[in-house]
Amino acid sequence: MAHRKTNGSKIFMTVLYMVAACRAVAINDLLDRASERSDIMHSLSTTLSHDLDSQFPPIGRVMPRPSMCHTASLQTPIDKYQALQVSESDLLSLARSLLQAWEDPLAVLSTSANTLPHPAQSSISNKIQELQEHSKNLGDGLDILSGKMGPAAQTIASLPYRGGNDIGDDRISKLINFNFLLSCFRRDSHKIDSFLKILRCRAAKMQPEMC
Repeated sequence: MAHRKTNGSKIFMTVLYMVAACRAVAINDLLDRASERSDIMHSLSTTLSHDLDSQFPPIGRVMPRPSMCHTASLQTPIDKYQALQVSESDLLSLARSLLQAWEDPLAVLSTSANTLPHPAQSSISNKIQELQEHSKNLGDGLDILSGKMGPAAQTIASLPYRGGNDIGDDRISKLINFNFLLSCFRRDSHKIDSFLKILRCRAAKMQPEMC
């Protein structure tokens, strides 16, 4: 009887180990995919910024300050060292909060790109649509990931966009406001990408200096 109990305990522990291992692999896989998607998203926003600047040099223009971005109120780590001190759940919560905050502004950028007074208007419009697609797919993936990381990871800060749908009346205003909104997205996409890379690094049990 004791022998049967011992064997039963071993089988039970083996099953638990296999379940835990599968769960870990699933999280690692999700983080890999999310990190790849966020990297593409940030690279695309950088390319878009270059496309705009190539025809609209910064000389003489007055750009709004980064503190005027609608996500500026969210307290985030200011550098890699600070980010490494933040828990996994909180990092994911920050990434999801930033990403969700861009659902409406990306729609504004997409609509505005259709009539943007810029020589590369068609290319810019297509890339904005790609950003929307990557953002949605990344959001879906992070939703699944948050379900595996507990309640703290599922917390999302409210960061409403109140800029409206109109980005300006004249050519210069439209270009400046479009570029500013895109610069805010580029800034936040870099944060999202950085947070997810740290999470992927931790999941792979890499040393902090390697993250």
